[in-house]
Amino acid sequence: MMTEIDSAFWEAASAYVPDPAVDAGERLARLRLLRSRRVGPATYRRLMAEHGHAKGALQALPDVARAAGVEKYTPCPEAVARAELTAGRRMGAQMLCLGDPGYPADLADCADAPPILWALGDPGLLDRPMLAMVGTRNASSLGARMARRLAADLSQAGFVIVSGLARGIDALAHHAALEGGTIAVQAGGLDVLYPAENADLAHDIARKGLRLSEHPFGLEPQARHFPQRNRIVSGLARAVIVVEAAARSGSLITAKNALDQGREVMAVPGHPMDTRASGCNWLIRDGATLVRGAEDVIEAIGPATPRQADLPLPEPAEIPQQPERPWRDRAALNARILDRLGPAPVAEDQLLRDLGVSTGEGAASLAALELEGNVIRQPGGFIALLPAQQSGSSKKAP
Repeated sequence: MMTEIDSAFWEAASAYVPDPAVDAGERLARLRLLRSRRVGPATYRRLMAEHGHAKGALQALPDVARAAGVEKYTPCPEAVARAELTAGRRMGAQMLCLGDPGYPADLADCADAPPILWALGDPGLLDRPMLAMVGTRNASSLGARMARRLAADLSQAGFVIVSGLARGIDALAHHAALEGGTIAVQAGGLDVLYPAENADLAHDIARKGLRLSEHPFGLEPQARHFPQRNRIVSGLARAVIVVEAAARSGSLITAKNALDQGREVMAVPGHPMDTRASGCNWLIRDGATLVRGAEDVIEAIGPATPRQADLPLPEPAEIPQQPERPWRDRAALNARILDRLGPAPVAEDQLLRDLGVSTGEGAASLAALELEGNVIRQPGGFIALLPAQQSGSSKKAP
């Protein structure tokens, strides 16, 4: 039986050099070959290396299957592949084959690069330097703020932000980088928007950024598709930045893929008692670059372009503050303060700036919360939740 990866054929597979000058018939054959049963990226490369083109590989495929003990093997029917091409045209998507001039060069260097990608949006983003940002689906207030700031600053510095269109850190990074350039890699078909809550974001990315998928249209995402998506996320990027990740999470799978692909792995440190940061802390312990801001990322991998190298990054104090507004409902302000806080201490002045309230109003609420035993003040003007509040809270990312 044919297997996806066989050490005996890696030499032939690595010898395959795609020819971008192919006609429509050959492109149809490539799609049929990839969609044929038991043919994945490695088998595709092997067959293309052995036969030189997809038409020849398709003709030989039944004999190859028979030699492997699979009888009555039938390649993907031409009608099925044509239907996929029609669906792509109707959606306005472009099919990128491995070897096409528009296929991302860094991804093409990966041994398991998808032979075909469907692209919806601006494929020109694939020519720009890319960074991946991934993390938990249940981001804390600090994690959410860090993700937005990192994505916005790195986007301003000329990088395209790549992520997986998941809720949490992924969505926050896409939102923050939307104007500067962002790429969403989907699990499942391009026309299947998952999760549904990110449908509006997905439409915005198709208009202003780029969405990618290696799967046929109409395919619902399944568990096995997400690790496949993750290898594309890391393969596109110069580095993978992890912002909040539990000890066992898909974000750590992406980080492992990045190491296997020769990419830089970076992580934002977190409070030792916050389980959402345990994966990041482990990565840093094992050698990942510690990230405090965009300047740490650029120092590690270099600027996006020479022109951007001398552009200063915005300091935290330069981030526009929300205008002050009266808080007539003291309970509402108290709830917002508790929602913003976590086990990691936050500077009181920064917390009040984030909330857009005056020092007087904020100080009154913080004093009341401290008297009620909800928060604790720490040296240096820092505020944090008391442990009992940490375990009982169920905050959502703002």
